[in-house]
Amino acid sequence: MILVYLFIGILAAVLSALPLGASNIAVINTTLKQNSKQAFKIAIAAGFAEVILSLYALDCNKTIQDFFNNNLWVQTGIAGLLFFAGTYLFFKKQTEKKSKKTKLTQSKYATGFLLGIVNPPVLIYWVIAFGVLHNNDIMLSLKSSASVLFLFFIGVYLGKVLTLYFYSSISLVIKSKVQNITLIVNKATGVLLIAISIVQVLNIYIA
Repeated sequence: MILVYLFIGILAAVLSALPLGASNIAVINTTLKQNSKQAFKIAIAAGFAEVILSLYALDCNKTIQDFFNNNLWVQTGIAGLLFFAGTYLFFKKQTEKKSKKTKLTQSKYATGFLLGIVNPPVLIYWVIAFGVLHNNDIMLSLKSSASVLFLFFIGVYLGKVLTLYFYSSISLVIKSKVQNITLIVNKATGVLLIAISIVQVLNIYIA
């Protein structure tokens, strides 16, 4: 019976990771422009970030909910950054110029972790997810047994990584059929980021 928490964690993380977000887009981009091995590094690190966010939401779900409700500027700011990043990518021209990058920006692990951890919508998702679980008599808290918590968070990690791996696999199929894809990827990514930012603003001020 205790294994049910593993599957709950996997399902909850898959639902969290399925909508296109920063981590998903980074995995798709890296798979198309480099390879799936580099993309998987992002997925591994993003999985750890997802566990941290879900753990924090479990510990402080009421505080987090109140903070975002009272400080809509945080979500609006994130949406604005996504919009400008998407606009930049959409109008960016393909060049052969190579720029020097720091080890931090070259690290796919750092990229995956940062994109995963700086993600207010996912934090809000976990607050809501734990509320839904509690409403369905699935009690989970930091006071739960160590085995329950371990299985749940292992499930969260696996759900996130497997979902991102799924996106990477789809990207490989696209990569094998399309040549000179960098420009297309930049424009598609730009459109996705702009769409995500608009949807987030609509959710904040209309929903």
